[in-house]
Amino acid sequence: MSEAAPSITKELFGTLEDGREVYQFTLANAHGMEADIINYGGIVTAIRVPDADGASANVVLGFDSLEKYLGGHPYFGAIVGRYGNRIAGGTFSLDGTTYELARNDGENHLHGGEQGFDKRLWEAEVVDGSLHLSYLSEDGEEGYPGNLEVAVTYSLTDQNGLKIEYEATTDKATPVNLTNHSYFNLSGDPSTTILDHVLTLHADHYTPVDEGLIPTGEIASVEETPFDFTEPQAIGSRIDEVEGGGYDHNFVLNGPQDSLRTVATVFDPDTQRQMQVLTTEPGVQFYTGNFLDGSLTGSDGTAYQRHAAFCLETQHFPNSPNEPDFPSTILKPGDTYHTTTIYRFSVRE
Repeated sequence: MSEAAPSITKELFGTLEDGREVYQFTLANAHGMEADIINYGGIVTAIRVPDADGASANVVLGFDSLEKYLGGHPYFGAIVGRYGNRIAGGTFSLDGTTYELARNDGENHLHGGEQGFDKRLWEAEVVDGSLHLSYLSEDGEEGYPGNLEVAVTYSLTDQNGLKIEYEATTDKATPVNLTNHSYFNLSGDPSTTILDHVLTLHADHYTPVDEGLIPTGEIASVEETPFDFTEPQAIGSRIDEVEGGGYDHNFVLNGPQDSLRTVATVFDPDTQRQMQVLTTEPGVQFYTGNFLDGSLTGSDGTAYQRHAAFCLETQHFPNSPNEPDFPSTILKPGDTYHTTTIYRFSVRE
């Protein structure tokens, strides 16, 4: 007997000021996993997975109303682009032209600018049990060159994975670096921190940063540093040794780029929930919710405090348009940008 295909249901989530409707799609499989996604920002609003006792809980930070997302938040669950992460000085040069971008993170450009992909309404279509989102980023939007046609497909796997596939084409050379910015707490209780979660990260190197969190250009070894997660380590075991009291760094992933491989495993000792990250990308931003300050609250009223969640944002390296020795993020006409990331959940045996 064949296994039941994942199901998708749709309901109205809210209405934008201009009257456009925002919908929430709930993806569910036969193994107790559900994911809620809205077509505003492609935001993953919830992921529900079972623990060792079979009890299901939401393992990402988010809100239950559109108004809270419109009120401002640190990219909870969103698709970020056209360029995820930072570009130094909000500027880059390409084919003899200098492009000026928004400086929305101090002197730097962050996550696509003032109105990045996280704040756009995407066209949504259910295709063969997957949620297909599409958006046209027009030439000059947020300062970027080229009409960029973007598609992001969310689906659930039989192995309790949330699979995210990104595609893009352009009519003019442009930087592209797309990712998802979900904040995870595998305990399902965001009133607790993730400092006891145990992380394994298959990355022998990372990119050191300056005071503005811009990579210096160096590819440094993690050996004998608090950035060494090549063997399982509690996230909080050496966090005080990191300048700023938290991680917000790009790790250079082992293994061949463009090959889908397991790059990280996170384990919560209390609930026995485990998450593996698989990606075709060369890097991942490991972030420990350093800027959460309790000013935002979830649907149950829980205030999201510092270190209430972690992010593993699969990506190309920050500031790559200004670092010729980093893997290129330039998409050219006639080429197709395509990357895949899977967040796979299980219970540790």
